[in-house]
Amino acid sequence: MQQAEDFREESSVLFALLAEAPADVFDSVTQFKDWTVNDVLGHLHFFNAAAEAALKGPEAFEAMMASAMAELAGGASILELQYPWLDGLRGPDLFRAWRAGVDRLAGAYLKADPKARVPWVGPDMSALSAITARQMETWAHGQEVFDLLGQARPETNRIRNIAHLGVATFGWSFRVHGHSVPEPAPHVVLTAPSGEVWTWNTPQEGNRVEGSAVEFAQIATQVRHWSDTQVKATNGTARQWMMQAQCFAGPPTAPPAPGTRFRLLQEG
Repeated sequence: MQQAEDFREESSVLFALLAEAPADVFDSVTQFKDWTVNDVLGHLHFFNAAAEAALKGPEAFEAMMASAMAELAGGASILELQYPWLDGLRGPDLFRAWRAGVDRLAGAYLKADPKARVPWVGPDMSALSAITARQMETWAHGQEVFDLLGQARPETNRIRNIAHLGVATFGWSFRVHGHSVPEPAPHVVLTAPSGEVWTWNTPQEGNRVEGSAVEFAQIATQVRHWSDTQVKATNGTARQWMMQAQCFAGPPTAPPAPGTRFRLLQEG
């Protein structure tokens, strides 16, 4: 699956950033819920390992997740559930373990049947969806690290996987918030990093979302508030979607408040 290589490349961009970062970067606090870089890497490493176990089958996945699900049932947060599994792993050791885990996961999914069903915390999904979700989460959580270090991430057309996921979860973005799904879905017109134009859904002048594919992905993954981007949406359904877009599973989550997620200025 090309998406497995896209996941590997997405991770490599974050590897390169952190490899050049100051030694104390792992304890630095990001703009995402006060998570540290250690928290971000631990979260990515844990769920990458979960996706690797899922490909091996339900028994391997359940064994991997048993302790974490017990933590969650006991009131632990999505961040805290990774702690028992990590067993104190942090800093450069966590960085190396995460990097090795990425290579294992990409290699496993590269050879997998895209249509194979794999278990997950919620409903099962295709192997294709599972590895795309890993790219999405790596890209989304990578954003807070790029913002923290004042760096602009080099983007490529592999962002299409995440933009497509954002479009495909239009209905979910309404259902998860307890709303009925309006029809039809908006026409989506996005400009790729290469300048290519990508479109989804039936053309409708009065029901349209248009802009940068990268900024659309930022909205769908909730790393930016819609008003902090240049993405345009017509009144009605398209505008409501942009105010609550959520391309990831879990409980309803509000996007960051306007002006609270941004790239910090580099010192000097």
